[in-house]
Amino acid sequence: MQNLLIAGYGDIGTRTAALLSHRYRIFGLTRSAANAERMRRQGTIPIPGDLDLPASLGRLGGLADAVLHFAPPRRQGRHDQRTRNLLAALARGKILPQRLVYISTTGVYGDCHGEEVDEMRRTQPATARAVRRADAEAALRRWGKRLGVKVSILRVPGIYAAGRLPLERLQNRVPALREEDDGYTNHIHGDDLARIAAAALVRGRPNRVYNASDDAPMKMADYFDLVADHYRIERPRRISREEAQQEISPGMLSYMAESRRILNRRIKLELKVRLEYPGVPQGLKGMTHAG
Repeated sequence: MQNLLIAGYGDIGTRTAALLSHRYRIFGLTRSAANAERMRRQGTIPIPGDLDLPASLGRLGGLADAVLHFAPPRRQGRHDQRTRNLLAALARGKILPQRLVYISTTGVYGDCHGEEVDEMRRTQPATARAVRRADAEAALRRWGKRLGVKVSILRVPGIYAAGRLPLERLQNRVPALREEDDGYTNHIHGDDLARIAAAALVRGRPNRVYNASDDAPMKMADYFDLVADHYRIERPRRISREEAQQEISPGMLSYMAESRRILNRRIKLELKVRLEYPGVPQGLKGMTHAG
C-alpha cells in the first residue's frame, strides 16, 4: 500500500481521505493536537508540522508516494511561502512523491466580464489572494518539471456543502446585487471536489491545470436566493453596485467585482469524473433544513 500525505487536512481533506483510505496509508500534516486526534479517529496518521515553520517539516522528506496539497497561503504578501516550504521539505527525501495535486482557485483568471473560461485562458489575478495562488501554481509547476513529479492543479470556484453555505450572511440580511449589476459565479460541491482530487491522483497529466467546477455558472444573487429558499430564509434585497460600496464589506465586494463562467470539460474527458451534483439545486436537495 502506498503512502499519501495530505497538507491542509480540513473539510475537503477529510472528504478525500475517506475516498482513498482503501488505496493509501494516509498521513495528515497538522499543527493542532485536536486535529491530530480527529485524524486518528478517521484512520489517518497525524504528522506534526507547521508550513510556516520549515524546521518542523523534517519528517516529510521521503514519506509519501503522493501528496494532496490543500493548504491555503497566508493572508499577506504576494508569494506563497507555505508552498515553497512544503516543496523544499519533500525534495529533501531520497524518494520523491510520484504525484502531487494542488487546490488553487478560479480567481487566478481575474475578471472575465462573464465570458466562458477554459484552462487555456491566460491568468490575470487581480486580488491579493488570487496573486498568491498564481504564485503557488507557478512554483509547483517549476518544481514538478525540474524533479519529474506529476503535478496537477485544480482551479476551484466557490465550494459549498452542508456547513459551507452563506446562511449567516442571509440571516444578517446582507444585500445582493441587482440583476443588471450582478456577475456570474461558479460552484462545486465538496463531495464532487473530493472525487476530482482523487481522480487527479490517478489520471492527472503532468503540469496540467483542471477547472474543478460544476456544470452550471449562475449569477451570485441567484445563488443566494436558491440557498435562502431551501432554508426558508427571506431572500436578500437587491441593490445597485453604487449602493453596495456603502453596505457590503470590501472583501465580499472583491468577489462580486469579478464575473466568469467556468468550463469544466477537461475534468470529464481526462479525469473521467462524473459529477454527482452538476448544479447547486441538485447539491442542496441532499441537505437538511437544520443547516
